[in-house]
Amino acid sequence: MNTDIIKGKWKQLKGSAQKTWGKLTEDDLSQIEGEEERLVGVVQERYGLTREAAKKQVDEWLSKQGKS
Repeated sequence: MNTDIIKGKWKQLKGSAQKTWGKLTEDDLSQIEGEEERLVGVVQERYGLTREAAKKQVDEWLSKQGKS
């Protein structure tokens, strides 16, 4: 999914992100503002993952969003 599309659809995608990563707070999601790198960083921090593992999760999630 294109970065511009993520930013444009972020309000709709926030709910899906919250379901996928339940440890993300509403404040986290608001601060991310559709920025993929911010999302990767917050997922990494909240779940204690390596950057690569967090990036993989976000990439997989984004690919599912593009198909829905």
